[in-house]
Amino acid sequence: MIEVNDIYKSFGDAHVLKGISTCFDKGKTNLVIGQSGSGKTVFLKCLLGLLSPDKGTISHDGKIYSQLSGDEQRNLRQEMGMVFQGSALFDSLTVEGNVMFPLEMFTKQSLSEMQDRVDFVLKRVNLVDAHKKYPSEISGGMQKRVAIARAIVMNPKYLFCDEPNSGLDPKTAILIDNLIQEITQEYDITTVVNTHDMNSVMEIGEKIIFLKNGIKEWEGTKNEIFKTDNEAVTNFVYSSELFKKVRQMYIEERN
Repeated sequence: MIEVNDIYKSFGDAHVLKGISTCFDKGKTNLVIGQSGSGKTVFLKCLLGLLSPDKGTISHDGKIYSQLSGDEQRNLRQEMGMVFQGSALFDSLTVEGNVMFPLEMFTKQSLSEMQDRVDFVLKRVNLVDAHKKYPSEISGGMQKRVAIARAIVMNPKYLFCDEPNSGLDPKTAILIDNLIQEITQEYDITTVVNTHDMNSVMEIGEKIIFLKNGIKEWEGTKNEIFKTDNEAVTNFVYSSELFKKVRQMYIEERN
């Protein structure tokens, strides 16, 4: 579980996060949504420990990050997996080399132990024949699966995903969403996903928080988001014609 208590973050005169409090449970896909400039990326970096809040606390399973020693913070970060927006794979390394990289950096496992773990996670993301391929030789969807495999190879307690469906076609995006949710539940990970993709919200949004101008404007589930009368949320959610129609259908059924 990650608990966020009244955090603020500013850069000079720019007040980016303004008193956000929430919690993210283990074994659930927790989504953070909001328009560009709402504070999602800064919020995620605070959860990762890459940025320090100016005020407030963030605790990971009861450990308040700002109160940990440098070594304790480094140990905690090793329990975090990250899927970057552009996958952030090393072009010069094979799929196998990319996934093995964290093990080489942060463990003292033997080569055979590392190989077994790499084989296991690549199989888990349905990439059994891609070990020796380079990122340029595989599709965008496969690259995202490699990024997920690398993120979970250290068996993390926390998984963070920044726009994991960016640049993917709708069918592949759904596959990635489902994979993230399956891994979250299977390994009982605390997962936080930054996204603006409403299809992701409706597919895997077990808990959703909506940020607007650095403030937590709303939180709830994918089922509750259709019921809210919060104008900022409805304007964001129903910006597309498809979701306007879904909203109208829900209102008609309720009446």
